[in-house]
Amino acid sequence: MSYANIPMKSVGPLKLVGDVDAEVLVPLATYETPLWPSVGRGAKLSRLCGGIQVSLLDERMTRSVLFEADSARTLHQISHAILADMDVLYSVVSESSRFAKLLAAKPRIVGRMLYLRFEFQTGDASGHNMVTKASDYLMEYLLKRYDALRYVSISGNYCIDKKASSVNNILGRGKHVVAEMYIPREICESHLRTTPEALADINTKKNLVGSIVAGSLHSANAHYANMLLAFYLATGQDAANIVEGSQGITYVEAQADSVYFSVSLPNIIVGTVGNGKGLDFVRENLALLGCTQSREPGENANRLAMIAAATVFCSELSLLAAQTNPGELMKSHVAMERGENKA
Repeated sequence: MSYANIPMKSVGPLKLVGDVDAEVLVPLATYETPLWPSVGRGAKLSRLCGGIQVSLLDERMTRSVLFEADSARTLHQISHAILADMDVLYSVVSESSRFAKLLAAKPRIVGRMLYLRFEFQTGDASGHNMVTKASDYLMEYLLKRYDALRYVSISGNYCIDKKASSVNNILGRGKHVVAEMYIPREICESHLRTTPEALADINTKKNLVGSIVAGSLHSANAHYANMLLAFYLATGQDAANIVEGSQGITYVEAQADSVYFSVSLPNIIVGTVGNGKGLDFVRENLALLGCTQSREPGENANRLAMIAAATVFCSELSLLAAQTNPGELMKSHVAMERGENKA
C-alpha cells in the first residue's frame, strides 16, 4: 500500500475559551498553502482578543433504516408502537456496542415505506460503523417483533450521509459547534485592515444574500470546506464528511466599539479513535491538539470538533476581511503561492 503526500503545517497557536480553554497549534494538510497564513492571521487575533469562545450545542450520529409493509396505515400503527417501545430499543443497542447510546428514533412514512432515523451518541468515534452495527441489531429485533415489516435497506438515505441536505441541519448529525468572538474596533482596523461596518456589510451581501441567490442549502459562508478538509486530512478523518460539515452560517454584527463575528457549524463529524487514527502522523497531530488524553468517552472527539470550528473561524474572518479591500485577496495569493512571501 502506498500513501499520498500532502503538504502539512501546524498553524497558530489558536486561543480557545468556553467549552475548551487552551492554546493549540493546529495541523492542516492542504495543497492550498495560502490557507496557513490565513488561519494564522485569525489565530493571532484570537490571542489578542482573549480567545475564540467555542460552544458544543449538540452531538449525535444517525442511521436511517428502511422497511416496507402492505400499507401506510399499518406502518403508522407500527411507528407508534416502536416509539412506545424505546426502553427495549435502548437495551438492544447496548448489546451491539459498549459506547453506542440510542438517543431517539424518528419515523417518516412515504407510501408503504417506513424510513426510521435512529440517533446515537458514539463516544470518541465518529460513529459511522458503530451506528450501522447498532441499526443492524435494531432491524433484526423489529423484523422479529412486527411480522408486517419487511427489510429494504440498512440505510434509507434519511440519515443522510455525505450529501447536502436539510434534515441534518434541522435534526442534527455530528457535532453542532458555534465559535464566536468580539473584536475591538482598533484591532479590527490595525490587524485586519478593515472596519466592523465593512465586515458586517460584506457578510450580508456576499455570504447571506449571495448564498440565497446561488440557491445554497442551509449554508451561508465563504469557505468552510477549505479549513475542514485540511483539518480532516491532518487528523485522520473521513474527508467526505466535509459535504455536510461545510454547511454552516457566518454571522457578523458591527457594534460601536467592536465587531461580533461567529461561525455556526451544525454537522462536524470527527473522531479520535477508529479508522485512520493509527497512522503515526495522525497520532502525533491528535496528541498536539490534546485529543489523546484519558477522559470520559466522547470528550476527546468533542474537543477535536470545537478546535475544528475555531480553525474555520480564523480563516473565515481573515478571508472576509481581505475581500473588503479591492485586490488584496489576489495579491496575497500570488505572493504566497509564488513564494514571494515565505512567512
